[in-house]
Amino acid sequence: MANDRRLKVLSAIVTDYVRTREPVGSKALVERYRLGVSPATIRNDMAALEDEGYIHQPHTSAGRVPTQKGYRLFVDEVARIKPLSAPERAAITALLSGAVDLEQVVARTVRALAQLTGQLAVVEYPSLRYAALQHLELVALGPERVLLVIITDTGRVDQRTVTLRSRGTPSARHDGDFDIADVVDPLVLERLRTRLNGALVGRRAADVAPILAALAEQAPADERFLLEAVCDELIAALRPDAEERLVVAGTANLARATPDFSSLGPLLDAVEEQVVLLRLFTAADGAPAGENRMRVSIGSENNDDALAEASVVTTTYGPGTGEAIAHLGVIGPTRMDYPATMTAVRAVARYLSRFLSPPET
Repeated sequence: MANDRRLKVLSAIVTDYVRTREPVGSKALVERYRLGVSPATIRNDMAALEDEGYIHQPHTSAGRVPTQKGYRLFVDEVARIKPLSAPERAAITALLSGAVDLEQVVARTVRALAQLTGQLAVVEYPSLRYAALQHLELVALGPERVLLVIITDTGRVDQRTVTLRSRGTPSARHDGDFDIADVVDPLVLERLRTRLNGALVGRRAADVAPILAALAEQAPADERFLLEAVCDELIAALRPDAEERLVVAGTANLARATPDFSSLGPLLDAVEEQVVLLRLFTAADGAPAGENRMRVSIGSENNDDALAEASVVTTTYGPGTGEAIAHLGVIGPTRMDYPATMTAVRAVARYLSRFLSPPET
C-alpha cells in the first residue's frame, strides 16, 4: 500500500514539474492533487522517494524534482497511454489526408508529430530492404546511361543511374570499345524490363540476389552486359547496410526547451548527423511485435553524451499488422509529458501504417 501511494506521489511530482518547470513541494501536492493522505504522510513519502533516488532537491527550497530514475519508474509503472482527444484526432486526419504518395505522407507525418508533441520529430522512410518490389522501370538516358527506377509495395520510389562502361570484344571497333549504343537498344531494354519484373515483382530484398544470378546465367548474349550492370546497381540499392533516409521537423521546439539542457549544441549536431538517431531507432527492434514496440529511453539510457539530458520516444510502423518496416519518434527534454507524447507517437504510427496498408478488397 505504501509503495502504491508513493507511486501516486511520484506521479504527481512528475506531472506538476513537467507543467510548471518548478520544484514541487508537499504543499503544492496537497493543494493540487487528491492524494487522500495528510501533508505529513506526503512529506514522509517524498523523503522515502528521495532516499531511493527517484526525486532530488535541486537547492535549499523545499521543492523536489524527478531524477532520471524517477522518470523511468513513472514511465514503467505509472504513465498510461491515454486516448487521443477529438481535436487531436481531427488534427492528424487533416494533416495527413490528401497525401498521394509516400514522400508527401512522410513529410506531413513528421510535421504532425512535431506539432502534436511540441518536440523534435523524426520519421524514417520505409527501408528498401524490408519492402517487396512492386515494379522496376528502365529508361535510357543516353548511349552510356540507364535510369533504374525501383518502386516498392510501401510506395517508396528510388532512382539509380546505371553507367555502362565500354568493353573490349573480339568484334570491337578500331578503338577497342564495344558499341554501347547497341547494348541499350530500346527493344533489348524492353525485353530486360519485362524479364526483371516477371522474376522480381513481389519478392523481398533478401530474395533478389540469387534470382538475379540465375537470370544472368540464362540471359541472351545481347542482354547480358546490360543485365549485369543493372543487377549490380539493384543489389547495391537493396543491400542491408544501404543508407536510410530520415526526415526531421520541430527543431525549433528543442530551442524553446533550452532551459532544460545545459548545452543544446551537441544534441543538435547529433540530430543533423542522423547516425545517432538511426542507432536509437534500431535499439527498438528487439522489442516484441505490435504496439509494445514503443520504446522510451531516458537520459543516460541513450548511451550517447549528446542525448544525456534528452528523452527519446520511438515506435515502429508498417503496412497493416505485418512486419515493421521503419521507425518514427520524438526527442525532447527529460521533463517531457510522457503519456501525451507516447499517445501521439502511437497514433501517428497507426495513421502512417494505415496509409501503407493495401486497400481492402
